Amino acid sequence: MSSAVYLDNNGTTALEPRVLQAMLPYLSGQQGNATSRHIFGRAARNAIDQAREQVADAVGAHPSQVVFTGSGTEADNLAISGVGNTQTSGRIAISSIEHPAVTKPAQALAWQNWKVAKIASNRDGQIEKAALAAILEERADIVSVMLANNETGVIQDIAALGEIARGHKTYMHTDAVQALGKINVDFVDLNIHAMSLSSHKINGPQGAGALILDKRIDIRPLLYGGGQEKGLRSGSENIAAIVGFGAACAIASHDIQQRTSKLRTLRDRLEHGLKQLDATVFGAAVERLPNTSFFAFGGIEGETLVMALDRQGFAVASGSACSSDSTEPSHVLLAMGVDPDLARGAVRVSFGSHNTAEEVDAFLHTLHHELSRLRKLTAIAV
Repeated sequence: MSSAVYLDNNGTTALEPRVLQAMLPYLSGQQGNATSRHIFGRAARNAIDQAREQVADAVGAHPSQVVFTGSGTEADNLAISGVGNTQTSGRIAISSIEHPAVTKPAQALAWQNWKVAKIASNRDGQIEKAALAAILEERADIVSVMLANNETGVIQDIAALGEIARGHKTYMHTDAVQALGKINVDFVDLNIHAMSLSSHKINGPQGAGALILDKRIDIRPLLYGGGQEKGLRSGSENIAAIVGFGAACAIASHDIQQRTSKLRTLRDRLEHGLKQLDATVFGAAVERLPNTSFFAFGGIEGETLVMALDRQGFAVASGSACSSDSTEPSHVLLAMGVDPDLARGAVRVSFGSHNTAEEVDAFLHTLHHELSRLRKLTAIAV
């Protein structure tokens, strides 16, 4: 599959060579435990401290606000369950388009006498200020709205939503996993109390994430043990992964303008071709991540098209990688009011910095061919 074209970068990204180089010293030879006081332990601690500064710098936070986790999912769970577990009951408001890493811990709180409210999305995939304000007229203790959707790429006005939440003295969390490295992300400017990040979405290693946390927030750990990460995430640190995460953040911050421009050019080239094929592009009327296009063709099943394209050497997705086993239409599209039959046809292309215009053109050519073939098969079956 060396000639295959990878177009699923919202699922995960390839490890950047410069990130691998930063990690290599911590993958070979004798490594110390970062809690040890000897020279090996101190070297490990210094490496983690540097990575903490790099992650903090990438989002305009202070290093002391960075809590390293094993993934963005764990960071989401810590942000929600960690705060929710500080009281026996309450009310949490989450958007109707959240990732399962947010919806599932919210549901877990519901099993503990919490109430869960869903903030409606409009037809463009946006969470409007009025929708949140209406929810907060009845007291909520936690609000979680993702910064950029992993399927549609639609970007939310988190700063405005955060201002509303703060006005109601409500804890505000955002999942910024997909936004990091693709758009400018500033913890302070977003008016939030907590933000989740992930390494492998920005060409860093899998197995590392972070929760950026307002230090005044009362939160309980999910894991108890040796007290690492100021007691919020016990367990010996994955030094190599954390170092890689820090390096990926530094590279992404430095390259963001150039990367964003290239990704937007590729996406626009793709969507110009999609229009010629009569595709419906979801969220196209509003601001989206520069690398993401979520689209469908009437009468064509998304999973069928994904498999057909895979056989032709193009790796795309039918939605979130974390819910790809589901045969149900995208809950994001359903929340946007998309017809379920059209939603079942959804396909996501998400570009990375390695992709080229030639690959876009080749993809469009193959897509046209596969659509024609599948439509003929459908006509014969009917």
